[in-house]
Amino acid sequence: MIEIDGSEGEGGGQILRSSLSLAICTQQPFRIVNIRANREQPGLRRQHLTAVNAAARICNAEVDGAALASRALTFRPRRLMAGDYSFDIGTAGSCTLVFQTVLPALLTAAGESHVRIMGGTHNNGSPPFDFLARSFLPLLARMGADVELTLERYGFYPRGGGEIRARIASAKQLGAMDLAARGALLRGFAEAYVAAIPLHVAQRELEVIRHRLGFMPSDLLLQALPNDAGPGNAVTITLEHECVTEVFTGFGEKGVPAEVIAERAVEGARVYLAGGASVDEHLADQLLLPMALGSGGSFTARTVTPHVHSNAVVIERFTGRKVTIVPAGDCVQVRVA
Repeated sequence: MIEIDGSEGEGGGQILRSSLSLAICTQQPFRIVNIRANREQPGLRRQHLTAVNAAARICNAEVDGAALASRALTFRPRRLMAGDYSFDIGTAGSCTLVFQTVLPALLTAAGESHVRIMGGTHNNGSPPFDFLARSFLPLLARMGADVELTLERYGFYPRGGGEIRARIASAKQLGAMDLAARGALLRGFAEAYVAAIPLHVAQRELEVIRHRLGFMPSDLLLQALPNDAGPGNAVTITLEHECVTEVFTGFGEKGVPAEVIAERAVEGARVYLAGGASVDEHLADQLLLPMALGSGGSFTARTVTPHVHSNAVVIERFTGRKVTIVPAGDCVQVRVA
């Protein structure tokens, strides 16, 4: 039984999600204590509990401690099964984080799977749908994965009500990911989403991006969503390079001016463009698990977050593979061997 201390590293939900994915893929049971110990509300929240239940369902696992606010959990995986699955978080909790929990395992299943997840699609503190579809999954495809992800309905905090669907084909072995450089910038564009929010909010956000990044009017897209999807607002900046696409997001918050929301996305994009790293820190978080479960590889990042260090510890405990992080000019090189 692998023992995991959830207070290590960033001390959040990433340690739990990575442990669930790796437990199924390696068929090793684990026990985790101090779940989300470093968060304001420690223990399992709704989206984490949904991730646990989703992981258990796809492999018929035996689970102890799967309850709201639980700070300890024991997970014993059984045989992984491809199939059609539906998971409803029941709140605006992140659909994308639940998806990322089951994705690595279902890639190794003996057959194609179809997954439907209801909850939030654009949540502060979680990768939005746009990031997964444009940035993460294309790199996974380069490693040999065949995954289609579609957005059926938008879901914003606090209402939720969003839905994503995925088709996940079986991948016998993921190839290596070697991403030393991002290549030349091919295109940049921005989108501002509003649902049950005045259109001028999106217009002001796009004007900030136009002024700060020099985008042409044709690169500024206003997406007016149905009122029943809101209230909600998000703005994304997509930078398409030869070898990688990055997405930077600002999430609307009550009482926070539109200009501040846009600046948050702009700052991330400007810092990335000013450096030489192949990926931003958030994409670095997402690449480690598929690389560890596949043929390894390396990439450069401007910096690495505590999520990366947490993932590295969990990966080594489940797989024995080594994650090394070394300086490389104005960035760092991350290698999985």
